[in-house]
Amino acid sequence: MKVIYEPIITEKATNDSELRNRYSFIVSRDANKIQIKNAVQEKYNVTVQKVRTQIYGSERNTKFTKRGVQRTKTNIKKKAIIDIQDGDSIDFYNNL
Repeated sequence: MKVIYEPIITEKATNDSELRNRYSFIVSRDANKIQIKNAVQEKYNVTVQKVRTQIYGSERNTKFTKRGVQRTKTNIKKKAIIDIQDGDSIDFYNNL
C-alpha cells in the first residue's frame, strides 16, 4: 500500500516548514499515524517527532452542459502534518 501520495507545497505549508520544521503531505485514507511516521522516516531519512492527521471533505462542483446541470464531488482526502526533529529538513525541490 502506498502511504504518502504527495507533499503539499503551498505558501502556508512552506512557511510552516521554514519556521516550525513542520511538513504536510497528502496520504492514503487507510493509513494510520504509525504507518505515516515510518513511511516518512524511510523515504526522507529524518526523525519524526509528531504526526497529526486531518480528513477534509469533498468539494462540490457544478458543470453547465447541453443536457443540463451536472453536479459532481471530488474525493475525500487525508492530510498528515509531520513535525520533525530540529536540525533535520526535507528538500522537496531537489527530487523534482
